[in-house]
This record gives sequence, C-alpha cells and structure tokens, in this order.
Amino acid sequence: MKRIIVMGLLGLSAAAFAQEKEKDKGTFSGGFETNAQWYLNDKCLFDEFHNPVVHPEDPLRSNSYLFVNYKIKNWTFGIQAEAYEQQALLNYNPKYENANVATYFAQFKNEKIDVTAGYYYEQFGSGLLLRTWEDRALGINNALRGLRFIYKPTKYFTLKTLYGQMRTGFDVSEGKIFGADAELTLSDVFKFEKDELAIGFTYVGRDEKTAVANPNFNQLTNAFAGRINYSHNGYYVSSEYDYKGKDAVVQVKNQIDNNLIKPGSAFLLNMGYSKKGFGLDATFRRLENMSFYAERLAKGNQYNDLIMNYVPSLTKQHHYNLANIYVYQAQPNVIINDVNLVKAGEIGGQIDLFYNFKKGTALGGKYGTKVALNYAEYHGLGGDFYIYSPQDYHTDFIGFGEKYFTDANIEITKKWNEKWQSGFSYINQYYNKKYIQETYGEVKSNIVGAETTCKFNNNNSVRVQAEHLWANSDKRNWASLLTEFNFGTKYSMYVSDMYNYGNEDAKLQHHYYSVGSAYRYKSTRIALAYGRQRGGLVCVGGVCRYVPESTGVSLSLNTSF
Repeated sequence: MKRIIVMGLLGLSAAAFAQEKEKDKGTFSGGFETNAQWYLNDKCLFDEFHNPVVHPEDPLRSNSYLFVNYKIKNWTFGIQAEAYEQQALLNYNPKYENANVATYFAQFKNEKIDVTAGYYYEQFGSGLLLRTWEDRALGINNALRGLRFIYKPTKYFTLKTLYGQMRTGFDVSEGKIFGADAELTLSDVFKFEKDELAIGFTYVGRDEKTAVANPNFNQLTNAFAGRINYSHNGYYVSSEYDYKGKDAVVQVKNQIDNNLIKPGSAFLLNMGYSKKGFGLDATFRRLENMSFYAERLAKGNQYNDLIMNYVPSLTKQHHYNLANIYVYQAQPNVIINDVNLVKAGEIGGQIDLFYNFKKGTALGGKYGTKVALNYAEYHGLGGDFYIYSPQDYHTDFIGFGEKYFTDANIEITKKWNEKWQSGFSYINQYYNKKYIQETYGEVKSNIVGAETTCKFNNNNSVRVQAEHLWANSDKRNWASLLTEFNFGTKYSMYVSDMYNYGNEDAKLQHHYYSVGSAYRYKSTRIALAYGRQRGGLVCVGGVCRYVPESTGVSLSLNTSF
C-alpha cells in the first residue's frame, strides 16, 4: 500500500512538474484580417451632379492586419502590423498607407499591479473624457503610446495612471496626454449585502504647444470628472459629470480662434429597472463644447483621427437598413460664426421599454411575444449667442434650442412554432440636416420593416427581411428586400436590394443591389460579395464613418490562432 501511495505521489509530482515546465514555455496567439475591394466603373450609378461613378486611382485596394501576442507567466508581449495596398479602402484616413508596424506593447500583470509599456487602450468612466479603442470598420485606432500603471491594492479600490501620445496613422500626436482615474466600490468597503455602490474620479490633461502668437489660452488643457453608480435588486442609477478647462474653440477647419476661449462640460444620467420579462431604461445627456482631440486642429476631421473621448449617439441602434439612412450623430461642437447655423452642443436622451408577454396568455400565445418601445429626442442648447465680434455664447443648463432629431419606434418579435419566428417594426423619425450635417433641409420619415426566419431543420434556415421608407424630402421613398440562406454553421449566402424609387430626380432612382456568401471553418471566416455601396454613414456603436457611392467586388478574410 505504501508503495502505491509513494508511486502515486511521484506521479502527481511529475505531472505538476510537467505542467509548470509547459507554462515556462509560454503561449502564442494572434490573428490575421484582410478586407479587400476591387472598385469598378458603373455607368448606371450617378452622383448628385449626374456624373457616373468611376473607380478611383488604384481600384484594387485592401486593409490588412496581422497581430501576434506571446504570453509567459505574468508577462505578455504583442505586436500588430498593418498594410494598406495599393491604398486604403475609400474614405479611410489617408495617413494609413503602405505597410508598417502599427502597435507594440509589453505588459506585466498580477493580482495587484498591471504595467504596460508601448501602445495600449484605456477608458476612464463612460469615456466622455478619455477612451482609446480600435474599430477597423470605422478606421479608428487611437491607441496611446507610452506607459500605463494600474494598481489594485484591494478588491474595492483601483487606481489607473497613464502617459502617452496618441496614434495617428503610423505616427503619434504632437500633443501629450496624461491622466489618472480612481474607483472605489463603497458597497464592498461597508459590506452591503443587497446594494452595489461605487464612485470614481478622473483627471485628463492634454499638453500641446501652439503656433498662435500671444495665445489667450494655456498650453495645458485640464479636464476633470466624477461619477457614481448605484444598484439595488433590479433598480439602477448612474451619473457622471465632466468638465473640460478653458481652451481655444476651433470653428473653422485648421483655424484656432484665439478670441473665443471657452470651457466644456458634459452631464450623463442613466436609470432603470429590470426583471424577468420587463425592462425600463432612461438616459439623459447634455454636451457643451465637448470635442476633445490630441491636437486642437484635428477637430472636425471626418476620420475621427486623434479623437480622445467617446461621444456616441445615444439612440436605438436599428438593424433595418432603411432606418440607418438618417442616422443621428452626437453634436458636441461649437459653431457661432454663421448667423444661419448656431450651436454649442446638444441636450436630450432616450427611453427604452421592453416587455415579454408570458407564454399561455392571450397576447403571448404558446411561445410568448416580445415588445420593445423606444423614444429618443435631441435638441441644441438653449441660451444667448453672439455671432458678431467679439463672439461669445452663454447657455442654459436645462434649455432646449433647435430640434435636431427624434426617433419613435416599436418592435414586436413573435415565435410561432419551433421552426418559424417573425418580427415587425415601425419607426418614425425627424432629422434636421441643417444642424446635424451642417447642410440644409429637414426630413420627416416613416419606416416599416418585417422579417421572418424559417428553420427547415436543425442546420438549415432562411431569413427574409422587407422594408419601406416614406420621406417628405431629400431622396424621398425607398424600398428594400433581403434574403439570407444559412446552411449549417459553416456556409451562408444572401441577396439584397435597396431601391430609391421615390427620388424626384429620375436619374438618381438607383438600385443598390448586393449578393454575397460566407464560409466559416473553425476560427477562419471568408466572405465574398459583389454589389453597390450606398453613399452615406456606416455606424458602429453610435460612432460613424462616411462612405462614398461605389460598385465593386469585396473579399474579407479573418482568422485567429
């Protein structure tokens, strides 16, 4: 018996030794992604000036990304290379060109300390003062290159400090960014059993030299924020206030106004209640002069280059194509140099209501019925604006100016049986192009959408989505149809068309058709498509990028290891 026990212990020791030896070797992980487009001439697709869409110089283009991470014990090392050949896809930042090393980092992390040198991503609070992130669909990568230190001496307190310069193309900003964020979980300190309570404080500084002679503003811009989060059972409330110190306002591209020096601020409030089958959520936000860039003159660029903070549009993210033609964009900027276009920010919010009619009830039926209601409304800030020299403005904290946007919608989802499910949506929108896009006009629209999914068996299904948009101006009425086939978990294909049949200009009554397929094997996905791209905004999480009209073939490959 003793011999068996000793042999067993030796076996366990050998196994443990082998595991430790395996850990000492470290592990590699990474991925590769490429998005390629072959742009084609299209003699039947015209711009607003009736010019046919032609392919750009270098019609074959691709954005490619390769990243590799190596982890050994408490250490992680990473590097990302990017290639934009022959050029980047249309309307990506022109600073993305050729091939180069984009980011790299070394990180040490244990239970209490997290130190990163090189490029890193971070967010303080809601991100209204600082958020760095990567989104390849939007062409955003505003990582900081420098040093970040996170200290967590206890489970209820976290302190973050950082310093760096923001990525722009394959270079970094002239402006230097540093900051600190502290979060204290009071519910853990006082050992609350049913409540969760946390507070946080943030400081962010941007130090940028200026070429302006005798500037009336400081080289260093300071920003501060405080936040609180509380929840009890299904109830929750969170709030954050941000203050950006006085700085020069940039109204005209590449021009610093040395005579208009103003602070900025933001107030965010979110509250709600949720339980099984029911949810209610309300959000209020006020923004005043809250554009924040690593370089002052980057303000207003269409690529979100050098943007320091995260200011998404807080509206419902619709999955219907036509509902994303007139999509709202947050308005944190100041413009008071045009008597016909005056604004200093936005004020508004949204409310969401979700209810699931129970199974077996008259409205629930055998499988239940889900209903979601949403309403969002945003205005300019109310106050006094002086557009003549000296320019200035004074806003009301709770004051509503010009209406920018409203969205009222209802979505109903119903499962009929084990193989058939349907959905219906109605959306009513008001879109003020003059203030949102800084062009002209107002658009009132109504959208209906319906979709159904039918499963033939456990592996194969078909989904059909039909939509219609009525608009009183701009490009007027649209119709859209999408059919998608799924063959198991590996293969899918689709065909779709968006038809602007109501355009008052007959030459602009275009079909935006597309056909494509995708194949997935383990961690690799490849997709191929051909069709037209409608000119307009592509949005992810409330942040948008403009894309021009085009026709072509696209290829996407994504794999990880």
